[in-house]
Amino acid sequence: MEKLASALRELGIEVVATREPGGTAIGERIRALLLDSRTCGLDAHTELALMFASRAQLIAEVIAPALEAGKWVLCDRFTDSTEAYQGAGRRLGSATVLELHRLLCGDLWPDLTILMDSEVSASVQRARRRNRAADCEHDENRFEKESHAFFERVHHGYLEIAHREPQRVALIDARPPIEQVHGEIMRVVRGRLV
Repeated sequence: MEKLASALRELGIEVVATREPGGTAIGERIRALLLDSRTCGLDAHTELALMFASRAQLIAEVIAPALEAGKWVLCDRFTDSTEAYQGAGRRLGSATVLELHRLLCGDLWPDLTILMDSEVSASVQRARRRNRAADCEHDENRFEKESHAFFERVHHGYLEIAHREPQRVALIDARPPIEQVHGEIMRVVRGRLV
């Protein structure tokens, strides 16, 4: 995401980059709770509610003001991730997630979603390496402790979204070297948005 933000800034586009869960002081506190491996017993509905609580705060504090100011917003995860993780992974269903989005986020949807696709095992290993390398103040390993079946459901959930909304979701093969992947992302962004 930072490579994309830098490339857009070089084109003269004002960019705000943020992440979910998190992106605000309140959102980061929610993130710490959601990702901490000590909260493995968190009910799936509670997890879903916390994801949307963080998102609603992010929209109010960061996303809406940036869009009103004419800036581009890059967000590492949004409702598609909730639909994949909580809807498919936790088996709460897409309808529940999409209804909460409608109630709490209104009609705010990304103009473009870049779905970085890879094999499930490679994605989980990359996330585990990232968390170890980050030397985070907070433990962010709760999701990485999930089963392979959970991540297969999440992956399938993401692919279902891409199939359902090809006009918004660009599927990018994340397996090649990073420079090649970044080039493909830039091609898609230029073709659809710039």
